[in-house]
Amino acid sequence: MSGINDGRVVIVTGAGGGIGRGHALEFAREGARVVVNDLGGARDGTGTSVGPAQQVVDEIVAGGGQAVANTDDISAWDGSKNLIDQAVETFGGLDVVVNNAGILRDRMLVNMTEAEWDAVIKVHLKGTFGPAHHAAAYWRDRSKAGQANDARIINTSSPSGLFGNVGQTNYGAAKAGIAAFTVIAAQELSRYGITVNAIAPTALTRMTEDLTGLSTLQKPGTDGFNPLAPENIAPLVVWLGSPLARDITGQIFQVIGGMITVVEGWANGPTVTRDARWSPGELTEIVPDLVAQAARGADMTGNRPTTVS
Repeated sequence: MSGINDGRVVIVTGAGGGIGRGHALEFAREGARVVVNDLGGARDGTGTSVGPAQQVVDEIVAGGGQAVANTDDISAWDGSKNLIDQAVETFGGLDVVVNNAGILRDRMLVNMTEAEWDAVIKVHLKGTFGPAHHAAAYWRDRSKAGQANDARIINTSSPSGLFGNVGQTNYGAAKAGIAAFTVIAAQELSRYGITVNAIAPTALTRMTEDLTGLSTLQKPGTDGFNPLAPENIAPLVVWLGSPLARDITGQIFQVIGGMITVVEGWANGPTVTRDARWSPGELTEIVPDLVAQAARGADMTGNRPTTVS
């Protein structure tokens, strides 16, 4: 098997099903050697099983590729270190880390428990930090030893984190944090030959199958193309992981079906200034007008509502 990632060593976390499985299979089809990480737990993060990761490995091997399974908990410091070490020890190096693993524990804010908050933040946010940290340390050491890197970290944000979604303060906060993490890590790691990007995917998977309104968008075309199939997300990720993408870093891409969008970050909008301190009472005449002038917030698709005159 050969392609744009021929010979590269790739880790994909949460690759036992859904979007992560699509990443792992596509990387293998493009010539990569893949470490398939999956804890094998339920959607809420409970339970463990080697089955999902091994099944994806078996698919890759059956297709002529190279892959190994890993069931470490990437939200645990030692688990994420073991994952990086396994890739290096098994395949002799590491080129790409795709941070994809996640869980859901949706609840309205007033009903959310501390455990539901902590679990989601730990898996998504710490589960991105850990593998990224240990991989970056490996690549930094290579750089200091005079070896060149053409390395990639690809993180997974979400429209919930970028645009907001009711019932997901824990998940959205984690995913927004991952977007910020991506931008800052890209600035820090470029000196070592590492790019850092993120995707905000939309697909119908075990994680999203009961989210309101999502399944109604699944309308396969006459050619059988399903816009919500999870494997639609993989081509961009696999390209970002390749040598072809060495000049792209610090970007967040929204991906759904055949659509790829560069998500534009926070930027200053309407402003008022004066060379004196404001009093609180004066702001009644200022702040509402500024807000009225500002662009309206995007919906879950990332598009701003249109105003009908």
